Amino acid sequence: MLTRLSIRNIVLIEALDLDFGRGLGVLTGETGAGKSILLDALGLVLGDRAETALVRAGEAKASVTASFEFAQLPAAIAEALDDADIEIETGEPLIIRRQVKGDGGSKAFVNDQPVGVALLRELAPALVELHGQHDDRGLVNPRGHRMLLDRYAGTDLAGLERRWTSWARAEARLSEARAEVEQARADQDLLIAHLAELTALEPQKGEEARLADARASMQKGERLADDLEQLRHIWEGSDSPLASLRVAARRLDRIAEEHPLLAEALAALDRAVIEAGEAEEKLEAAAEALVHDPAALDAAETRLFELRAIARKHRCEVDALPETMRDMRTKLDAIEGGEAELDSLEAAAKEARVDYVSAAEKAHEARVKAAKTLDKAVAAELEPLKLDAARFLTAIGTLPEEKWGAHGMDSVEFLIATNPGADFAPLAKIASGGELSRFILALKVALAEKGGAATIIFDEIDRGVGGAVASAIGERLARLASAEGQLLAVTHSPQVAARGQTHYLIAKSSEGTVTKTSVALLDEAGRQEEIARMLSGAEITSEARAQADRLLEGV
Repeated sequence: MLTRLSIRNIVLIEALDLDFGRGLGVLTGETGAGKSILLDALGLVLGDRAETALVRAGEAKASVTASFEFAQLPAAIAEALDDADIEIETGEPLIIRRQVKGDGGSKAFVNDQPVGVALLRELAPALVELHGQHDDRGLVNPRGHRMLLDRYAGTDLAGLERRWTSWARAEARLSEARAEVEQARADQDLLIAHLAELTALEPQKGEEARLADARASMQKGERLADDLEQLRHIWEGSDSPLASLRVAARRLDRIAEEHPLLAEALAALDRAVIEAGEAEEKLEAAAEALVHDPAALDAAETRLFELRAIARKHRCEVDALPETMRDMRTKLDAIEGGEAELDSLEAAAKEARVDYVSAAEKAHEARVKAAKTLDKAVAAELEPLKLDAARFLTAIGTLPEEKWGAHGMDSVEFLIATNPGADFAPLAKIASGGELSRFILALKVALAEKGGAATIIFDEIDRGVGGAVASAIGERLARLASAEGQLLAVTHSPQVAARGQTHYLIAKSSEGTVTKTSVALLDEAGRQEEIARMLSGAEITSEARAQADRLLEGV
């Protein structure tokens, strides 16, 4: 709940510190005293637009600080703070501060950490619920009606959300699998053609290197064939170099003993014969190794070119072609397997949908039952609030399937008819300002103890009514404050003011050209005097004081 509001340099307020407690707090004062300034100031910390006109004349900046305390931090607030990386200890107050500069711009802080205004707007619904003459939020906004009815009905939203999530996931998996199968089917003919082409070629890992080496060797043999043939003619026949060396060696052998130098010459000649013989053997081996078959060379080149061409086609290396073939076979197998898996996924999605629809139908039944109870409860509150000719209806509609969600299959909207025989229509379109506030009060009382914002504010809900109706409004505000914990009411009605547990007087004063608004917490005597003023006007009579005493004693 709101425990403290500190205002600095907002319009006519120079400096103001207000402490609030539980129960019903009322704010009264003359028309134009500045009650709206307080609401504007509070709106700043709740994320309203920062207008430079709010800055007090002659000041460079203005600020508003609001402190909220909770026995247990609401889940919505805890989640928003966690997302913003703001830690708050158990029992620690939530302090929101907003600064506005006179030349434009504003800053926001949550527990002294700078934050964006968007966070304030996210926190606002769980902090303060404001209902005024021109309220277009809260209970008037149809977007929140389903949530309020569910809270009233105790709908199992958590279970419904789980089933919705399960169904959504099952449909997503099915959709993904269908897309994969459709894509595979589109690729199937191409896969089959590619696989047939590769299967006919039967590429082997390492084949490219072997073919390249063989091709290079055969190309080399082709290039050296003429030279080797000429060398063969040189080394063959009776007049070849080797034959001549052998003849010379035999002749020298016969005379080598005649002189030592001849013996040495023979030895050298023998070595030459041996070396020449080895050279001949090498030449023969080289010629045999480099022998080539033009047909074999052509076949090797053709095979190598085919492998490289198909590798380029599939954008891979030649050695990766066998793996490419395996991938293609796997994809083709997956087409058949994927089609079989579709049946399983379709069955799972159908089952998840049945579970969701069953839960949504139970939620629908709970809503219909609660709607009837709520309509009766609101109807019972209308007559005392001088709305006896009006009718209230909780309209529950069925949404088209594309709009189903975690909330179920229903649309919910609160409707009213203010005159007999008139058609039901949305709250904001039918009711006048005063009627709208009283409708909201009736609905809030009917929804009491079902949760909501930590603080509820009614702005001049009693405008245009008095007497018994004002007393009924005061009694219901007090009852609602008891159920909700904290309720603040800006009022012109003495009957409502008398119901307050705390009473704040808003006053405007002028000193020369300076006008200021102040707020004071009234004691019992002050309350009696203010209520007497509200009863009698500018001149407070003894009769008005006596009547004020009777009002205060009667609550």
